Formats: sequence, C-alpha cells, structure tokens
Amino acid sequence: MNDPVLALGLLAFGLLLVALPLAFWSVSGQATRSVTVVRLLVAAANLSLTAQLTLRWWESGHFPISNLYESLCFLAWACTLTQLLVERSWPSPLVPAAATPMGLGCLAFASFALPDRLQQAAPLVPALRSSWLVMHVSVIMVSYAALLVGSLLSLAVLFTDRDQALQLRSSSIGSGGFRQAKLATSGGDLQLSSVAIGINEQLDSLSYRTITVGFLLLSVGLVSGAVWANEAWGSWWSWDPKETWALICWLVYAAYLHTRLSRGWQGRRPALVAVAGLVVIVVCYIGVNLLGIGLHSYGWFLGA
Repeated sequence: MNDPVLALGLLAFGLLLVALPLAFWSVSGQATRSVTVVRLLVAAANLSLTAQLTLRWWESGHFPISNLYESLCFLAWACTLTQLLVERSWPSPLVPAAATPMGLGCLAFASFALPDRLQQAAPLVPALRSSWLVMHVSVIMVSYAALLVGSLLSLAVLFTDRDQALQLRSSSIGSGGFRQAKLATSGGDLQLSSVAIGINEQLDSLSYRTITVGFLLLSVGLVSGAVWANEAWGSWWSWDPKETWALICWLVYAAYLHTRLSRGWQGRRPALVAVAGLVVIVVCYIGVNLLGIGLHSYGWFLGA
C-alpha cells in the first residue's frame, strides 16, 4: 500500500483483530497469561493510531478530524486509550472483551466500508477553518469514546452473574459494594464481615465512572459547539439534526446519572439506560452523518 496513513490504520485494525479473540479466550479462563498479551496488542494499536493521526496532521496541515475516515480513526484511538486507562483501575479480561469491539468496529468501517474519496485528506471547508475545530470536535469525540466504553461495560453487567441477586451497599460515587453483610457471633460479641466485591459490582462502578467523565466532556463539547456555531452561522442553536441527536444523547446520559444519584439505581436498571445511550450515539455519529442530512453531514448515502 502506497499511503502510509492507510497502512497504519490497517496495522491497528490487525492488532485489534488479534486481540479480540484472545480477550474472549481470557474471559473463559483458559489462558490467564493472554490478558497481558491483549493489553500489549491494544497499546500497540493505540500507538499505531497515534502515528497515523500525527502523520495525517503533518500531511494535511490541519487537525485530522475533518472527514469521516479521520474522525473514525480518532474515535478508535480515543476508545483504545480509554480502554487502557480503565484497565489500570481493574485489570480484568472482561474490560478488553467488552471494549475492544468498539475500536475494531470503527477501524473496520473506516478501512473497508468507506469509499476511497472519503479516506483521502482534503482541504478544510471555510466553516471548519477555525481554532474551534480542535476544541469542539476533539472533545466531542473523546466524550463519545468514554460514553461508548462505559456503555459497553454496562452491557457486560447485564450478562455477568445473571443468576445471583445484585445488591450494592455503597453509593453510586463509592468505590465498592457488597452482596450481603454476614453477621456472626463469637464469645457473645457481634461481628460484621464483608463479602468480596463481585464482578458485576466492579463493572457497574467502572461503567458509572467512565460515563460520568464522558458526560462532562460531552457537556463541554456542546457548549463549545454552540459558541462555534454562533461564530460560523450566526446562531447558537439551529436544531440541525446532528445538534438534535447530540442533545438527545446528552439527555439520555443525564437520565442515567439522575437515576443513579437521585433514585439510587445501581446494577442492571441503569445499565439498560446506558445501552440505550449506546444506540443513540451510533445514530448521532454514523446515521445522521452518512444520510447527508444537515450542516454536519459527510453526505455518503444521500448527500453529495
């Protein structure tokens, strides 16, 4: 392949393609050593994407998030980075098994589904020639990555320990939970011993913290987008389809946080809300763009 940018994207795709089955193999308990191998493969894929985005930036002369191919690669980079950071908090094979498919799917779509004209670098349109490009788009993409990874961890909550009752005793902000406290008497004294935190409690806590970070970044991204829209189009909010779906995304995850903080929901019920948010992000990021609707579209299916 003559284009090193595309070659680096394919290299990252190959690394994640090898990492995914190893991650599922580790979850089955058949190969505990492969957890480290998976982490190294994901880290190598992230480095490959870093080199790819840096090279595209150098070749094009602008930050590499101006078309769908570049933004998909940037999203894959952010997803793999988020995955590695989450694994530092809890080095479990469930984390790469849940999160790796997102980065792999982004690179697969960018490398094999997009036509060649959408993979090539192009000069920025006048509306994008602004310092807000880096601020707004990069923050939005990183927020999507955190929300996607957090939602995938919530999805994993629905499939772990399904036959056991999930009873979290800590608050949503707390660092842990207990299935059930055990009472025991010894010499007339009452003793309280805690039960070890289960897998789904860990997943629930990690997904909550990751989604919280993503929600805060999404809020910053929406505010910066409104400021940029006022500079470029003379209106803070125009109800463009992309803006509308981004607002819906914000409302879904606001509902997720509300159910946890105000209503005390934990475990599977907020996980269902997070999965709904996952669907909304896909529609907002891929569906609206590719249908060629509105000012934010890349116009593949219907647009020019």
